[in-house]
Amino acid sequence: MAQVVRVEAAAPVALPRPVPGAEPGRVLGLVGPPGLGLTRLGLSLLADPARRGTVAVVDVRGWLCPPAAWEAGVPPERLVVVRCAERDLWGRVTAALLEGLPAVYAEVPPGVQEALLRRLGALARSRRAALILRPLRGGLPVGLAHLNLVGEAVLWEGAGSGHGRITRRRLTLRAAGRGAGGIEQILEVVDDGTDALCVVPRLAAAPAGRAAG
Repeated sequence: MAQVVRVEAAAPVALPRPVPGAEPGRVLGLVGPPGLGLTRLGLSLLADPARRGTVAVVDVRGWLCPPAAWEAGVPPERLVVVRCAERDLWGRVTAALLEGLPAVYAEVPPGVQEALLRRLGALARSRRAALILRPLRGGLPVGLAHLNLVGEAVLWEGAGSGHGRITRRRLTLRAAGRGAGGIEQILEVVDDGTDALCVVPRLAAAPAGRAAG
């Protein structure tokens, strides 16, 4: 049975283990369909590495708007966005960024070979770079990510009876992998649409056993 943990993204304290954020030399996977808010979460995880140097986003879909990263806490002067829709070039582009930057958030195009993903993971470890992988279809190879955060559901609040202003988004995640201590956990990230994620370098977990929702 999954352990249940409540995560309040607005708490200004570091996230304790076993649920780390973007760590040097680690791969973090963000898995799930579009529309859950995983991109915003991934960008917020770049905020802490951006304090140490320039960070990069590999934008496969061409959708990313740089202000979204700025709002998530990444200073404009510390952000590089590389648009790369070609699968054959994607691996080389991502590897080049890992060679010189402390953190990279990369959308993964469909059809990328497992061997390439594992080589990128090994490169991230050797360069002590944080690598956040967001596959656009399916998941990641078993054992590649130190921590996998899988989007399970999203709940929008504030638009009653089909109209009105959305005031909050609750994203339910399933955390698994070595970074979760080998114990699957259910997390809830709360985003009120202002600076709930951008002021926090790492998500802050409440005591284990508290039910989400």
